[in-house]
Amino acid sequence: MIRKTAEYFLYFIMYSVFGWLYEVFLEVVVYRWGFSNRGVLFGPWCVVYGVGALILIFSLSGLQKKKLYLGRIPVTPFLVFIGIVVITTIVELIASYIMEFTQGGWLWDYTRFSFNFQGRIALNPSIRFGIGGMVFLYLLQPLFRKLTDRMNGKVLYTTAGILLALFTADIIYTFFIR
Repeated sequence: MIRKTAEYFLYFIMYSVFGWLYEVFLEVVVYRWGFSNRGVLFGPWCVVYGVGALILIFSLSGLQKKKLYLGRIPVTPFLVFIGIVVITTIVELIASYIMEFTQGGWLWDYTRFSFNFQGRIALNPSIRFGIGGMVFLYLLQPLFRKLTDRMNGKVLYTTAGILLALFTADIIYTFFIR
């Protein structure tokens, strides 16, 4: 149980960092707006990506392993994609309300997109999250699982402990000191 908790914490941190890198990449390279810290915390992590990744792992791993067909056409990947779109859209909507409640606003504005709800969620980003979620579930997560499976207990617990200390320090700094 402790090992699994440490593994899932590492997944949370890895996907939080990847989410931060993705957001910064979009802002700097794609939109050319310049750099800004895209996370709520001081460090290089977007917690919503880590939370979303864990929710996807827990909720869609079972479906992902099934082999469902419509006639001879495999439909499991399509169902997983739809699940990712729905889950990530709900997570993003909830995150926007939490951020508005705790910080007075949220970090994105989708009003420029068609089919948006209050600028909090929109079809275009939801589809992008669906595509990213497929890359995550079918490519990245199997690699990360192999990586954590190969770690002996001491390395796993030490890595998780150091990252937990850094993450906790960031939370304290962000919400109580800054």
